[in-house]
Amino acid sequence: MPDSVSVNNVSQLGLVRRTGRWAVDASRAMRDVGTWLPLLVGHMRRLGVDSIPIALFLAVFTGIVLALLSSYIFTGAVPMYFVGALVAKTVMMELGPVLTGMALAGRVGANIAAELGTMRVTEQIDALETLAIDVHAYLVVPRVVAATLMFPVVTAMAMAVGVISGWITAVNLLDLSTAEFFKGLRLFYQFKDIWFGLVKSASFGTAISLMGALTGLRTTGGAEGVGHATTRAVVLGCMAILVLDAFWALVLL
Repeated sequence: MPDSVSVNNVSQLGLVRRTGRWAVDASRAMRDVGTWLPLLVGHMRRLGVDSIPIALFLAVFTGIVLALLSSYIFTGAVPMYFVGALVAKTVMMELGPVLTGMALAGRVGANIAAELGTMRVTEQIDALETLAIDVHAYLVVPRVVAATLMFPVVTAMAMAVGVISGWITAVNLLDLSTAEFFKGLRLFYQFKDIWFGLVKSASFGTAISLMGALTGLRTTGGAEGVGHATTRAVVLGCMAILVLDAFWALVLL
């Protein structure tokens, strides 16, 4: 038993060491602007623009559910205009960034891991290294930068749609007037509500894309290995979102 424990500790330390070395190599690749910059716009479209429909779909129903739940919670105890405050605060500060991040962890993280994993098992990455192409600058950096830049854009759109859907629900299903809804929204609104959610979403984009790239580049075992890497990337991305969500709440609130 002690021997197995020591072996596990050594393997874990080796994993941490390799991960740290990989992170250093990826950060150094940022200096190779000529390699990753021409690829950036294409990845911004694929990872960001193409993710907008799913983010807006989630935002619509998030706003609807929040409006209905807040109405149920406040019945007979709190003025109904607080529905606007709860919907806006919750969508902008928490559910908008987190739910969007979770959805994009499945789409973006899995996409990156599957692409890079397939390239690894088919030896395309080995071919790039043979040609003296910096794999990190060519494959990792443009994806990470694109995700970091586009996640706040997608999240901002999801925030707006979530609040609008909550407003429409409140007016049509809860007999709440537009003036009352926006009274509650204005009463508790702070500018921090918006940038807090956007800062979180940018960090989510960085973490999700890094997890996808890390697991993809380490893929082994053919098609089965690609499947395992894709699943691992999604799980690690979702875990990173929850950890970062708690971190930003402690630091910024």
